Amino acid sequence: MGVRKEVLQKTLWGDFYLNTKTRRIQGGAQAKAKKPLFAQLVLENIWDVYDAVCTRRDQVKTERIASSLGLKEPRHGDPRTRLQHLVSQWIPLSNAVLEMTWSQVPSPNQLEDSRAEALLCPASRRFNDLPSASQKLKDALLACSDSTEAPTVVCISKMVAVDVKQLPENRPRLLTPEEMAERREEARRRHAERMAQAAEAGSVSAVLPEPCRTPLENQEAEVNEQEDTAFIAFARVFSGTLKRGQKVFVLGPKHNPAKYLEKGYEVNPKLTLADLPPDEHVTVAIVEKLYLLMGRDLEGLDEVPAGNILGIGGLEKHVGRTATLSTDIACPPFVDVSSSDMLGAAILRVALEPKAGVQDVGVLRRGLKLLQQADTCAQVLVQETGEHVLVTAGEVHLERCLHDLVNRFAKIEIDVSDPIVPFRETVVQPPKVDMVNEVIEGKQPTKQSTKGANDEEVSPEGTVTVSTADRRVTLRLRAMPLPTEVTRMLEEQSALLKDYSQTLGGQIPEALLQRLSDLRSALEKAFKEDGWEGNPLEEFWSLGPRRCGSNVLMNRVPGYIRSSLWPAGFNALSSQKGDSLGASTMNEKNATGLGLLAELDHCLVNGFQLATLSGPLCQEPMMGVAFLMEGWEVSAGSTTAGVSTQGPLSGQLISAMKEACCRAFQAQPQRLMCAMYTSAIQVNADALRHVYAVLGRRHGRVLGGDMHEGSSTFEVTAVLPVVESFHFANEMRKQTSGLANPQLVFSHWEVVDVDPFWVPSTEEEYLHFGEKADTENRSRKYMDAVRRRKGLPVAQNIVERAEKQRTLSRKK
Repeated sequence: MGVRKEVLQKTLWGDFYLNTKTRRIQGGAQAKAKKPLFAQLVLENIWDVYDAVCTRRDQVKTERIASSLGLKEPRHGDPRTRLQHLVSQWIPLSNAVLEMTWSQVPSPNQLEDSRAEALLCPASRRFNDLPSASQKLKDALLACSDSTEAPTVVCISKMVAVDVKQLPENRPRLLTPEEMAERREEARRRHAERMAQAAEAGSVSAVLPEPCRTPLENQEAEVNEQEDTAFIAFARVFSGTLKRGQKVFVLGPKHNPAKYLEKGYEVNPKLTLADLPPDEHVTVAIVEKLYLLMGRDLEGLDEVPAGNILGIGGLEKHVGRTATLSTDIACPPFVDVSSSDMLGAAILRVALEPKAGVQDVGVLRRGLKLLQQADTCAQVLVQETGEHVLVTAGEVHLERCLHDLVNRFAKIEIDVSDPIVPFRETVVQPPKVDMVNEVIEGKQPTKQSTKGANDEEVSPEGTVTVSTADRRVTLRLRAMPLPTEVTRMLEEQSALLKDYSQTLGGQIPEALLQRLSDLRSALEKAFKEDGWEGNPLEEFWSLGPRRCGSNVLMNRVPGYIRSSLWPAGFNALSSQKGDSLGASTMNEKNATGLGLLAELDHCLVNGFQLATLSGPLCQEPMMGVAFLMEGWEVSAGSTTAGVSTQGPLSGQLISAMKEACCRAFQAQPQRLMCAMYTSAIQVNADALRHVYAVLGRRHGRVLGGDMHEGSSTFEVTAVLPVVESFHFANEMRKQTSGLANPQLVFSHWEVVDVDPFWVPSTEEEYLHFGEKADTENRSRKYMDAVRRRKGLPVAQNIVERAEKQRTLSRKK
């Protein structure tokens, strides 16, 4: 071509073309209606090969192409097989991928400082907070040394399930000439012995050779008696050299090196992962087998130096999903520095049980354990009812997990329940328009939402008053929706809030304090933009459910001053509030009943946690609800030591608080929240209308659609409720004749903006929906389906019109 390599690399992917007359590369290919340089030099050649072999089936041209490229022409009748054989010789994909990986991926000994610190230290802590012995391992990672003095550090990213027959030690091997000669000699000797025995006995049947197993058959029989599936740890050596027979520490994800360095704990070498106490996360293992990963094949190794990827066998009893191997117990567990947003969220769950009966429950448990170990995205839960629940990322993932469970891990028939889709319960601001977009004036919009609540105990603002069973304590509570931005931030930072709740009462790491400070600043800004007065963050009493959710219990009890949820020292206000609960004010507090409130503070928090974990609509968790504690009244002479026929006051208070939260929730406009998928759909222009029709039937919403430049393909972005996504891909392909390919990824939670208890109440609504409101209430349908699954009562008449039923006898 006469073009320099540097020039070709810069112009190959741009708007350039090759002028065949001047043999020069020029710009403006699109404006001059010329083919781009990549199409001229690469795509045209590939198309010529495809056209000659598959389309025209030109044998002469095919032979000319093969001879010019120096390839061996395949002799096969199927043109597609001939094409695959030809191009695999011409441009092998494996060689191209390996060469590109070698040229683009940085070398293991070029590890950056930030990457090394991120591997050794979780996000909630700083690298300088680690023990000095742990910090020294950073130099070993950066050096990537394979010397015997360097500590061995290996990161296991996942466990891979492999058929036992594919292991090198179980594959048949070729015999050497000496072994073949020895076997022939042994066969002659046995034959001579049988002939001698036959001559003595005079029996012809004795001459017949007796069936005997070869060593290979004996080996296969032994394999069949053992497990059919083995787990190979997919790992990378970051430092040192890993050898067969080497003794290493297996560090779990929750391993804390300071616990063993400072307190001098010892590791019991006899324990496995199943035997570990809940507060220990270290076992000792001996490396039994090392493998070189060659695609589907495995080759045995004796040792692997730093910087290499390998497979490790024999760690099934020590590794669940991920782990870190090291000869130094000061090594922290490696953390995943990749973004969790790129992973599919586990949102779809099903309940499993063996079809044969209770006798196969143990087999099912073992199969689920193997499945969870092999698939890092699958989760296995055992509910309080004893059900075994499999949680997956979507419908396709669920089908794959069930296939592996039945055919590979459990090998039994199982019954699968209908998919269980999670919902959330929330409250919204009172609507300003009704279902026919008429302005609501002079009527209570939440009347149908307060069904079941005592009207005498609910104020017009939605404040409910609930007393304990013995009437000793009375609570006043009000529910209101949190700002959308606040709810989003609390949901995204749930892991941070969980780490903080676990460190209460102990020393909080500085990095965790910094992240909490950033979250607090963002929440203050969000509350201010939403128009909340004062400083709501100082009123935070607790978060729920599980003390790290997106629901808030706020303290607005007159005269009751307590430290807020946030760590002391964030600002002067929080420290002043924390110090104000001294003995000087205790007498005054006792006089007003606030001393009893301080003593039973944890009971209110526990009741709040129970209420937010199981809402009143269908016992699903709440989301984005603020509960304002506005009053606390105590009858004269009430103490925690008082005896009552209704039980201890602490238990009564937990029940009363839970009931108050549920009634306050029902006093506001209630809504369900659906889990939503984001769907990216590539579709041809001819089938675009069918895509919109399928999305409309499943209550989806199109966010946008762009046409790919230079083609008739549209990229449609939409959101779809998870509960409506079952068999979505199959229906989409059927309706579009295979021209649309949807991809579903969990995105967010979205409010179903229909009151589940709505009935027509205005003249316009009666005119539009009819007296019976026969049109489907989507929110009510979802709520009733969940209630039926959980065995809760459903407001539905089994017999609509008993007087109009057909009698048993018919007139002929």
